Amino acid sequence: MIILGIDPGLRTTGFGVIHKQGTKLRYIASGTIKSGDGDLPTRLKVILDGVMELTSTYRPDCAAIEQVYVNVNPQSTLLLGQARGAAICGLVSGALSVAEYSPTQIKQAVTGSGKAAKEQMQHMVSRLLALPGLPGTDAADALGVAICHANSQDTLAAVASAGLSGLHMKRGRLVG
Repeated sequence: MIILGIDPGLRTTGFGVIHKQGTKLRYIASGTIKSGDGDLPTRLKVILDGVMELTSTYRPDCAAIEQVYVNVNPQSTLLLGQARGAAICGLVSGALSVAEYSPTQIKQAVTGSGKAAKEQMQHMVSRLLALPGLPGTDAADALGVAICHANSQDTLAAVASAGLSGLHMKRGRLVG
């Protein structure tokens, strides 16, 4: 299964693509979509087009995106939400299912601590995917989103095999 992870941002949106086979994870690609300094609609279109290009290039089976956290500045939160919305539109335009995870869930899945620093995320993503170096912070966060989703898929498979098929993931949590 190929998983596309997205770390949304208005200026820089991170992406990470991994392949999951059984319990093994393999790195495919990562990087950023830079939206520049133009007006808001133009920047949102850059994000939308960039995500659509990723879905076309890598043909993922599913996608996952980080949820918006609430900043001290409500304007920043609103802008981040709009960037996230553009990314989600790009994903669903590629006919992908999209899972959502909180920053705490992603950090917990990758590092074992929901309060991990960016540097810890970079190091653990590099180790989990056997990378030769550290990815940039936005790319590492996006790869972390993909790793979190890969781990969540294992949880769902275990639930299904235990005969609890009425349960499913909603907003990164198991619900019945």
